[in-house]
Amino acid sequence: MMSKNNINLIAEIGGNHEGNFDYALELTELAIKSSADCVKFQLYTGETIVNKLVEPDRHKHFLKFELTKEQHIDLAKLCIKNGKEYLASVWDKSMLDWIDPFLERYKVGSGDLTNKVLLQEFAKRGKPIILSTGLSCLEEVLEAVNFIRDKNAVYFKEGFLTVMQCTSMYPITDTDANLGVLDTFSDIKNITLGYSDHTEHSEALYLAVILGAKILEFHFTDSKEGKVFRDHKVSLTCDEVNVLRQKIDRAHALIGSSQKIPLQIERDSGHVESFRRALYLQKDILAGEFISEDICVALRPNKGISAWDLDRLVGLRAKVNIGKLEPLSFSMFE
Repeated sequence: MMSKNNINLIAEIGGNHEGNFDYALELTELAIKSSADCVKFQLYTGETIVNKLVEPDRHKHFLKFELTKEQHIDLAKLCIKNGKEYLASVWDKSMLDWIDPFLERYKVGSGDLTNKVLLQEFAKRGKPIILSTGLSCLEEVLEAVNFIRDKNAVYFKEGFLTVMQCTSMYPITDTDANLGVLDTFSDIKNITLGYSDHTEHSEALYLAVILGAKILEFHFTDSKEGKVFRDHKVSLTCDEVNVLRQKIDRAHALIGSSQKIPLQIERDSGHVESFRRALYLQKDILAGEFISEDICVALRPNKGISAWDLDRLVGLRAKVNIGKLEPLSFSMFE
């Protein structure tokens, strides 16, 4: 689901609900009211994402942030009912079957760029894929792109594979955003460029659009004040999303068309003629006289013979008498 200027804004609620379904509903309703096109969550269970023997504390963290199947489906239905796309990073393959009917696209988080099990499953199903690239080098990104395309040729088509520049820290400094990577990714054929942001402002998102990104993902919250969970710090509020949309719309208007032609407003104003110059003669000449460069002058408006045609005019002979500063035409010469 794209906006009118083909810039897709994804409001990532992610884990900002911290396992509280009522708060998840509040954030979803707020995101729906914003200028975002899509509201995104993360689907996982603590048991299927972290090895509790190796990292017991992280395992407990993810257990605390879980929402149930029924709750996720309710959130998906709420988004769709209100004309917003529902999206989720599905980190557990077993959850895909019941959430898939609500997904238009698949999102691969940076941590799963090397997870062939999920990549293969998404590719097999054939919906558009958004691939975040935090933690990775270019070789790994290209390997993932090629793996997906090897599994399903539909991902060679435009619109089916998005590659997102991303730095997987929360928050990051401006110097860690590395938006220049978008230029590197633009060499990958038939992909959509995207940017997933973890800065503490919206400037990187805006600049990413200028650099060619069509899909922008950012964390979303109601307020950054008094929050402990790290993701709130790198999130945008509803008002900030709306300001971002306004800036993007204005940038899109300013960028305009890549076709270089005189615009209708230039033609209607008469400036194509009045700002440009024509050739005129600085003295009266008689029929039979030849035109030399020293008697020609370029003046506004461009009526008659354009100043660009000086070389064509010089050396011609007048067929008629021509007055000083009289508009010229090639029919006057031989």
